[in-house]
Amino acid sequence: MVKNPNVTVAVPVAVIDIGSNSIKLLVAARGSDGPVTALAHRTIDARISAGISRAAPQLSAEGMARGLAAIESLLADAAPFTPVRTILVATSAVRDALNGADFISRVHAATGHTIRILTGNEEANLIGRGLTCDPALTTLRDFYVFDLGGGSLECLAFRDRHIAQAVSLQLGCVRLTEKFVADPAAPFAEPAASEIPRHTRAVVAASGFSFSLPSHAVALGTGGTVTTVRAILAARAGTKLELTAPVVTLAQLRNLLAELGSLSLADRQQIPGLPATRADVFPAALATVITVAELGGFSAYHHSLFNLRYGLATEALPA
Repeated sequence: MVKNPNVTVAVPVAVIDIGSNSIKLLVAARGSDGPVTALAHRTIDARISAGISRAAPQLSAEGMARGLAAIESLLADAAPFTPVRTILVATSAVRDALNGADFISRVHAATGHTIRILTGNEEANLIGRGLTCDPALTTLRDFYVFDLGGGSLECLAFRDRHIAQAVSLQLGCVRLTEKFVADPAAPFAEPAASEIPRHTRAVVAASGFSFSLPSHAVALGTGGTVTTVRAILAARAGTKLELTAPVVTLAQLRNLLAELGSLSLADRQQIPGLPATRADVFPAALATVITVAELGGFSAYHHSLFNLRYGLATEALPA
């Protein structure tokens, strides 16, 4: 768990985001000058979403066990901060699973906590709300936001810092890997290399999401994929992610896909900065964010670590 040693504020809340690929904790409070401030955060790659691409998706017993263990570990991390509220939310994997209610019941029986299942629209809007907490983005007025997770891709367009469009699309990297990649242990090749971009373009077009903001609007990237790209680049530069430039270019994404896509899973798992647990779905994730950038005519993504959890913390903490 990463703690912020420079913050001593009261009345914290804890937020646990149960995603398709990872389960994340944020402990946050509102500082004396108003903004939401992180006290601690941690991510556990639990991959509860295996089987999410099936016509009748169900959470496996193993996936639910991993998810419950991760939640219990994160609750233990949050406990020393004595949060006034502990909020558990679930997104695409639990939302879409036929037995999602079973997982919710297991978590409640083991921890006493109730999980709130977010709709796709709620998820997208809370991600947008979290991004407005990022002090590095205070000067932006018109911008896009793309958050790629294991089960879904959230797409937002902001006009004058207000959400003008928000859609949640079933384009998560676990979902697309299961659907199109015949052998995740092999190099990323045809037909998946063509089918994932084709499918992404078709789903975005069918959603009605339009790239209609003024030409000066930038694209923000959140979620595990862009974070992982930045972590790989940081590792290669011999520095920490936080010390690298927050801009990830389309050229860098293309080069990384060409390099890593040619490797076997075993070799991808040795790449510094790329978590071994994400190496199987990472090529599909790169192909997806590249396609979205091409659709929008973006030359880069501006990366932000402010996300869904910050949106939920902002919602829970009094102004």
